[in-house]
Amino acid sequence: MNAAFTSGKELQKIDPVFGQLSFDDHEQIVFCNDKDTGLKAIIGIHNSVMGPALGGTRMFNYANEWEALNDVLRLSRGMTYKAAITGLNIGGGKAVIIGDAKTQKTPELMRKFGEFVHSLSGRYITAEDVGMETKDMDIVRDVTPYVTGISEDRGGAGNPSPITAYGVYLGMKAAAKHQFGSDVLDGKKILVQGIGHVGETLVDYLTKEGAQVTITDINEERLYEVGAKYNAKIFTGDDLYAADVDIYAPCAMGATLNDMTVHKIKAKVIAGAANNQLANETIHGAILQERGILYAPDFLINAGGIINVYAELEHYDKAEIMRKTENIYNTTLEIIDFAIANGITTHQAALTIAQNRIDLRKIANKK
Repeated sequence: MNAAFTSGKELQKIDPVFGQLSFDDHEQIVFCNDKDTGLKAIIGIHNSVMGPALGGTRMFNYANEWEALNDVLRLSRGMTYKAAITGLNIGGGKAVIIGDAKTQKTPELMRKFGEFVHSLSGRYITAEDVGMETKDMDIVRDVTPYVTGISEDRGGAGNPSPITAYGVYLGMKAAAKHQFGSDVLDGKKILVQGIGHVGETLVDYLTKEGAQVTITDINEERLYEVGAKYNAKIFTGDDLYAADVDIYAPCAMGATLNDMTVHKIKAKVIAGAANNQLANETIHGAILQERGILYAPDFLINAGGIINVYAELEHYDKAEIMRKTENIYNTTLEIIDFAIANGITTHQAALTIAQNRIDLRKIANKK
């Protein structure tokens, strides 16, 4: 045997999928490559017990393929629990496309991606995520029916971002009610990190309620544009995680709650739209709990998006979308109470309740 494959370092590379820490008994991982369009994508199907795997497609300029793989594994797993905790009969999946959405995304690339989705015969249903627009989903729809989040004039539910933001807003209010004794956000100092489609809409809700909103984003031009539009304060400090605020709302990429940040945070509530906010669910969730910081589980309060696109599959209207999204408020309070009663973190509580629902369905499916 070649010595290159016997060292401990190389042995780690023998299992690039099953050996990943983020691999959680995923059912299927599909690597998609097309030379002509430059498409390099990964589709992750985590769990289909509740139904076909539904989850958006993210296009991001990952540093390397390992980073992309880790992201799709974490995101698809999160979708499983997001759907289960929200009461939707759908499984969890996700897709990532490696590349710069601003310069490398083309109609040809999206069509080719749609063909890969179609090849899975409905096991995975895609939708919009970071780096994607409703018009991109329309292109995918040209080659496969297994896509949601298409434009309303084509019979879809449209852009899910406003509904996602509404759910986050309600989850934040529920967390505030428990932590501060009232769900009124008027006067509360809130830091919103990331002002994309969801983040900006969240800023709109918070501003209208009278919150003192501070915003930050890596896109400086957009930062000042949104700041001027909503009269929001631009964060100018050295360390946003140590900012003197009541609520921290991470709405960009995940893992901002990590070894470097969890001990700095001064906010008493963390409630945002980003997926996988806890770099380590067990360790960092426990640290926040010990410090008296209430964490609203991300996969619960950002579920408005999946509720919106799920409507296309079940054919329910806007009123039902809003009703299901508004229930995020009550579910957040239930999760907090369950966590306290069982002496566990809010993240563990949400996972437990979601997993219980999946387990019950698994038993029913065997009968």
